Amino acid sequence: MSRLVLDVPDCPLPGVMFKDITPLLADPAGLAAVVDALADHGRDPDGAVVVDKVVGMEARGFILGAPVALALGAGFVPVRKAGKLPRATHAVSYALEYAEATLEVHQDAVAPGERVLLIDDVLATGGTVTATRRLVEACGGTCIGVAVLMELTALSGREAVGDLPIHAVMTV
Repeated sequence: MSRLVLDVPDCPLPGVMFKDITPLLADPAGLAAVVDALADHGRDPDGAVVVDKVVGMEARGFILGAPVALALGAGFVPVRKAGKLPRATHAVSYALEYAEATLEVHQDAVAPGERVLLIDDVLATGGTVTATRRLVEACGGTCIGVAVLMELTALSGREAVGDLPIHAVMTV
């Protein structure tokens, strides 16, 4: 699977190594394997689904999160960059590894008490996951874990996320 993730140096800024997952997305067997691996973290050891919603972070978290939600029979919720959602939202600002951002979710996207699995392509500094968790909690939901395609261990995102269980298909 790692052969389907390409390194692109100096993207989007000098010194940043971008992980291009488009070859993985274009490979049906690779994509299916990733979706299955991510969906496993929305099930208990006996295979029963333990989530009500899957939340995917803009933008590559949408690509992976929607099929994970389908695989689990759960609803999908997009977490978007500021100004992209048409109705009342909760918003959280946070620092990225090379910039700052604000994420939003519709205020009614997650019902109080719903169990949520967070999905993204990369865990880097942990800022996106932490911000998304805060959004889910602002709606009244409970995050049961986060599943990512890859974890960039050098950036220590796992430590920033705290007690939320993290599952990575690959570590880099």
